[in-house]
Amino acid sequence: MIIIESVLGNISDARWKGIAASAKLDELRLNQWDAQKNRFRKKTEGGAELAVSLDRNSFLHDGDILSWDEAAKVLVVAKILLSEVLVIDLSQLSKGDPDQIVRTCVELGHALGNQHWPAVVKDHRVFVPLTVDKKVMSSVMRTHAFKNITYDFAPGSFAIPYLLPHEARRLFGGSEQQSHAHHPEGGDVGGRDSEAQAHDHDHDNDHSHTHGHDHGHHH
Repeated sequence: MIIIESVLGNISDARWKGIAASAKLDELRLNQWDAQKNRFRKKTEGGAELAVSLDRNSFLHDGDILSWDEAAKVLVVAKILLSEVLVIDLSQLSKGDPDQIVRTCVELGHALGNQHWPAVVKDHRVFVPLTVDKKVMSSVMRTHAFKNITYDFAPGSFAIPYLLPHEARRLFGGSEQQSHAHHPEGGDVGGRDSEAQAHDHDHDNDHSHTHGHDHGHHH
């Protein structure tokens, strides 16, 4: 059992890059949900059992160095596995007249809220994690055909530099659990059962799920 009370650095640091070049890397693979915990036990890919006990409000980042066994030349590195994100680009919205801009924003907010997709708005981008299949999300976006709005899918790591810690938790913290809870049978994302469960979840969560509803209802 290896007890981890703090990180030694990050593999992106010059010092650790040099060490990693000749070391055996043993990854501790975590999804974003687990990475937000500061106390947990988990085995690395190499079978080493870690007991992570970080300071309160601390959490692991991708590439954090957890352990370095110089004799065995084994470096234990955190590997954060992020889901992909839907990136909605609003930068071209200004081409429309004010009424069109307001109407499009209301429609986009309603569409996201209707699907119960968590979202974070940063500057001219809206980031939405993949809580359902990409084909379903693409279909929703195509159906609405929002004027002067484009979208694409990107690795979760693309969004991280733009996000504050609480925003990263909003996008990635429970996306896998939400997906299973809302669509256990992989059915229609607009089904009554999934909507009821999603509404229940909304009341227990922050405003990330209700962001779309606020746009749709208050405008």
